[in-house]
Amino acid sequence: MKFIIVYASMTGNTEEIAELIAEGIRQEGHEVVLKESHECSASQLLEYDGYIMGLYTWGDGELPDEFEDFFEELDEVDLAGTRTALFGSGDTSYAEFCGAVDLLENKIKERGATVVQESLKLEFNPRDDEKETCRSFGRQYVQHSKEPV
Repeated sequence: MKFIIVYASMTGNTEEIAELIAEGIRQEGHEVVLKESHECSASQLLEYDGYIMGLYTWGDGELPDEFEDFFEELDEVDLAGTRTALFGSGDTSYAEFCGAVDLLENKIKERGATVVQESLKLEFNPRDDEKETCRSFGRQYVQHSKEPV
């Protein structure tokens, strides 16, 4: 199977999470492509057996600027029958911790996608004890992607 991880990262925190999730997918023997959201169109999600999306939260629960075009493009894509998982980095000092992940989850559910596992939300970058959690998230996603719809 071939998967894609689409993400937005400003400081590298979300990118690091994406890379660790990709390691978990590869540990299951599958191929994975990582793309930043501004280098990818939403319709490309349908070219893969599954997709995972991640982003950081800007300000008090907002989408990052570089994810907004991709987010809007989702309105033009029918995601019915697809399975996804979401992750993000945030800052608990704001009222809406990882609020952008929640906005994205609502959007893809509106477009027909099935979110197959609870979103992974981390404060800033993964600590040493969270790195395996990220890899495990990728492995779990592969297992969920094999289940009947």
